[in-house]
Amino acid sequence: MSITISILCALALLSCKKSDGDAAPTNVAPSNLVIQSTVSMDGSGKVDFKSTAINASTYQYDLGDGESLVSTNGIASYIYKKPGTNTYVVTVKASNASGQSISKSTQVSVTVAGGSAEPQLLWSDEFNTNGAPDPAKWGYDIGRGDNGWGNAELQYYTNRAENVSVQDGKLKITARKENYSGAAYTSARLLSKGKYSMKYGRVEISAKMPEGVGTWPALWMLGNNIDAVSWPACGEIDIMEHLGRDLNKIYATLHYPGRSGGNADGNTRTIANATTEFHKYTLIWTASTIQMLVDDQPIHTVNNSSSLPFNQNFFFLINMAVGGNFAGAVDPAFTNATFEVDYLRVYDR
Repeated sequence: MSITISILCALALLSCKKSDGDAAPTNVAPSNLVIQSTVSMDGSGKVDFKSTAINASTYQYDLGDGESLVSTNGIASYIYKKPGTNTYVVTVKASNASGQSISKSTQVSVTVAGGSAEPQLLWSDEFNTNGAPDPAKWGYDIGRGDNGWGNAELQYYTNRAENVSVQDGKLKITARKENYSGAAYTSARLLSKGKYSMKYGRVEISAKMPEGVGTWPALWMLGNNIDAVSWPACGEIDIMEHLGRDLNKIYATLHYPGRSGGNADGNTRTIANATTEFHKYTLIWTASTIQMLVDDQPIHTVNNSSSLPFNQNFFFLINMAVGGNFAGAVDPAFTNATFEVDYLRVYDR
């Protein structure tokens, strides 16, 4: 009788034990990520974060100012240091032990009391040393590019002194009518890729436009990740473009997925004396807005958001194209024209 009872008890215990197939899954991707932020109102710049997600074991915070931190419980604090009131896009990536993750972004507006009341200069080129442009700041695109750099342009870009030089405190890019490596024109295209890039701030460029129907000078920027995601996914910021066939009309444009090429997001403003006087072309770029101006007069403003590619570092380009889809036909009498830049300055705000 006692043996029978023991067997029955053992069977009962076995029936209550979970089978291996009922064990909690260990390789399920995180989900339901929620981010909470509490901004200190005392001007200290402190923000407390609390993030939660199902099946997450670590939380990585990209704090929107170039800094990041990791939390194992989703709770984190950070002190922003930039003076004044600034808006940051904070991105949280919640991951499990298997490396699966989910990401989400939020914006925080933070006020830091004190500090400098004036914008701080972060980087510049004053073009004060005669000769070639500073190699620590600028490289070159060389050649004709694919399909005329994607726009059926007619020039061959070089780094020759005949096409690009610094003289008398100015960067000078000269387009020339000449047969060169299969092209009918030459010019130059400088870029700061791999040397300097920025995210958010204020850019000021003083420049004088060239004369000549068919010329197409531009001051612009591309996302650092262009080699990984290509264009227009990387984003493009055209601070200024000018067409020789349409004197004094200044174009300011953004290109991004869904709004690129002929469907780009832009506007124009007409000024006086674009080819005879230097004018100031400005980009004011934050996590919430992107604004382009000429002589402090607005040309175009776009609301920025985490869905756009304008929340990463961008590098600068300065060039003058000849002809192409946008600039149109070149005046047969054209021989040469020079695009001049007095300075390029980057401020923190």
